[in-house]
Amino acid sequence: MSTLGEHGPDVSRVGLGCMGMSGMYGPAERDESIATIHAALDAGINLLDTGDFYGMGHNEMLVGEALSARNRDEAVISVKFGAQRGPDGAWLGYDARPAAVKTALAYSLQRLRSDHIDVYRPARLDQQVPIEETIGAIAEMVQAGYVRFIGLSEVGPETIRRAAAVHPISDLQIEYSLISRGIEREILGTCRELGIAITAYGVLSRGLISGHWSPQRSLTQTDFRGRSPRFQGDNLTRNLELVDALRAVADDLQASVAQVAIAWVLSRGEDIVPLIGARTRERLSEALGALQLDLSDEDVEKIERAMPAEAALGDRYPAAQMGQLDSEKS
Repeated sequence: MSTLGEHGPDVSRVGLGCMGMSGMYGPAERDESIATIHAALDAGINLLDTGDFYGMGHNEMLVGEALSARNRDEAVISVKFGAQRGPDGAWLGYDARPAAVKTALAYSLQRLRSDHIDVYRPARLDQQVPIEETIGAIAEMVQAGYVRFIGLSEVGPETIRRAAAVHPISDLQIEYSLISRGIEREILGTCRELGIAITAYGVLSRGLISGHWSPQRSLTQTDFRGRSPRFQGDNLTRNLELVDALRAVADDLQASVAQVAIAWVLSRGEDIVPLIGARTRERLSEALGALQLDLSDEDVEKIERAMPAEAALGDRYPAAQMGQLDSEKS
C-alpha cells in the first residue's frame, strides 16, 4: 500500500478500472465482472474506479453488488461524475454546478450501497462553472462525511492549481501510457509540485497495445474504439507495427506485451497508479504479472525505442472530444 498523493487514501500499487464492465468496449458478462472485482480484492487491489455515467448507472450498481458480499472497507471507491447522457447513450455535455454535484453524489451513494465515496471527482472541466465552485461543493460533502477525498480528471495545470487552492487534491486521473505521454510536458510536474498523485487510465490504450488486438476484430455499435482515431485504417496499421516492436522486447523479458506496457507506467514513479481495465479474471491475472517485472534503465530504454513518444498515429479521442479536454490545452 502507498498513499495516493500527499492528501489521499492508502491504495494498492495498481487499481481496477471498471468502466469496461458496462458496455463501453462491447458486451461484458455480469457474473464474470463481479468475479473479476472479487479476484482483484483477493489479490490486494483496493482501488476500484467507476463513473456514474458508465452504463448510465449500471457500473456503480455492479460495483455496489460486488461489494455487498464483502467488507466495504476493503475498497477505495473512486467515482467520476458530471457527464450528461441521453437515453440513447448520446453524450450531452457536462454539469458540475454545486447543486448538480450534490444531486449526483446522492444517486451514486444509493447505487453503490454505501454511505460514503472515497474519492469523488468531476469527469471533465465544466467550461460554464468555475472549478472553485465545483471543488467547493465537494468540499462541503467532505465536511458532511459523504466524501473522503477530492480528485480531478483530465484537467490542465492552471485548473489543477486553482482547484488545489480551494481544497487538497488527492490525485489527477488522466490517460497515460507508452503512446499517450502528453502529461510529461507540464501536467506531471505540476502535480508533483503540489503533492498530487496520478491515477493513469488507458495504460494499454483501450487494448490497442495489449498485444491481443487484431485488425480483423469486429466491434459493436456501442464500442468506443469504433470511433477512436487510433483504431482506424492506416493509423491502426502503424500502431500495430509499434506493438510488434514492443512484443520483441517483451519476449526478451519473458513477459507479455500488456505486462511490459503496464510495468513501464509503474516505472515512471511511485506517485503514478495504473488503472487496469480488465473485464475478466484471465486478463486481470495477466496484468498483475506486471508487478513482478523489475525494469532496469536499459529495459526502459529498449521499451521506449520500440514505442517512442509521439510515434502513434491518431489522437486518443475523436476531434470533438479532444477539443473539450482542458488537459490538452497545456
